[in-house]
Amino acid sequence: MGKSKVLVVGGTGYVGRRIVKASLAQGHPTYVLKRPEIGLDVDKLEMLLGFKKQGAHLVEGSFSDFQSLVDAVKLVDVVICPMSGAHHRSHNILMQLKLVQAIKEAGNIKRFLPSEFGFDPARMGHALEPGRVTFDEKMIVRKAIQDAKIRFTYVCGAAFASYFAGNLSQMGTLFPPKEKVLIYGDGNAKVTILEEDDIAAYTIKTIDDPRTLNKTLYLRPPENELSQKQLVEMWENLIGKKLEHISISEQDFLASMKGMDFAGQVVVGHLYHMFYEGALTNFEIGEEEEEASKLYPEVKYTRMDEYLKLYT
Repeated sequence: MGKSKVLVVGGTGYVGRRIVKASLAQGHPTYVLKRPEIGLDVDKLEMLLGFKKQGAHLVEGSFSDFQSLVDAVKLVDVVICPMSGAHHRSHNILMQLKLVQAIKEAGNIKRFLPSEFGFDPARMGHALEPGRVTFDEKMIVRKAIQDAKIRFTYVCGAAFASYFAGNLSQMGTLFPPKEKVLIYGDGNAKVTILEEDDIAAYTIKTIDDPRTLNKTLYLRPPENELSQKQLVEMWENLIGKKLEHISISEQDFLASMKGMDFAGQVVVGHLYHMFYEGALTNFEIGEEEEEASKLYPEVKYTRMDEYLKLYT
């Protein structure tokens, strides 16, 4: 059998463009939904044309035209939808319900990978308001997938390096602090951090793998399962300088939500679960679940000490 044909919906997004790149690199016939809603966003246009130059097929389709979605889905074997669930960018999780309907209508899809990649929403029933909306909506999409009897893989479990590594997990900046670093609690909760291209590489590996069919794949390569303190120490060793560590208690951190806008409150809630609860790593991977680095040792994922060198 040849490699599955892949449709990426949201292919110009933060994760989506990396999914397209990984799909092409791993030799899959790759289709990218070209949505008229991009309007005059010339950066997205240039990205789409760049994909075409690399061998991707552009397929016109819109969430406001159901038949166009069905027609696009019928061209491929696998659909991946890395649409944004981040409130500071665009929050489109429930738009995937139309895509689920289109996949059901088309009836030909071997596997669907919805927008996941971070926390496993099935483990976040206790999540704080207002940030729990992300997990609740992802669970609505999962229920729709399972009600429609669509085969799936859920890829979960990693913090994005661009947001959590280079800035030493500080809020409000993407660059490392120069003098002082805020430490969440005791700084010892473990967090899995992965470079975004590695997340995409693991994702594409799953699509023709029977071991991941109707399962959750966790992105937890052991060398990238780090505490915030370990991450800060890596940076201090690289620059040859000790930063001032300022610890913020759980209570003070949650109190900082007051007065923030909605997006800021969501971020605080998610950081709380990540750095105070260790919610990305504080559980054992079960029998109906898999871990990416064990299944795909050939993926040479970027270690965070190497990644941090980009910021020196």
